[in-house]
Amino acid sequence: MTSPGEYDSEAFELFDLRIRIEEIRGTCTCGHQVGDCFHLEGGQLSLPGPNRSFCLYAVQSALPLLPAKQRPLQSADWMQTDTQVVCPDPLCGVVMRIERTAKRTVRHSDVSAVPFPTPGGPD
Repeated sequence: MTSPGEYDSEAFELFDLRIRIEEIRGTCTCGHQVGDCFHLEGGQLSLPGPNRSFCLYAVQSALPLLPAKQRPLQSADWMQTDTQVVCPDPLCGVVMRIERTAKRTVRHSDVSAVPFPTPGGPD
């Protein structure tokens, strides 16, 4: 894998993520089990296996953190070390862990309709 900018000035790196149920401290009415998960690869959410689901409220508690978790971080940044997210239902108590699973190189033109500015070109 090349470094961003090594061969392609519009390339950058993102981590793929797995958001996995690590613990259930209450009563999960969605039928989740420890180990259930969803994935974020680039900008796409997916669920492993056929006929799988994931609670919307649990997903929405993790969503604001995911774009930052996808990016390289400084070692002292709290986003680097804090990996747990809790479902907002106080009786449910589903604790999820955000895990980095792989690193991918992405091109600006593959994820944005805005043209990438070329060096020395118009802004």
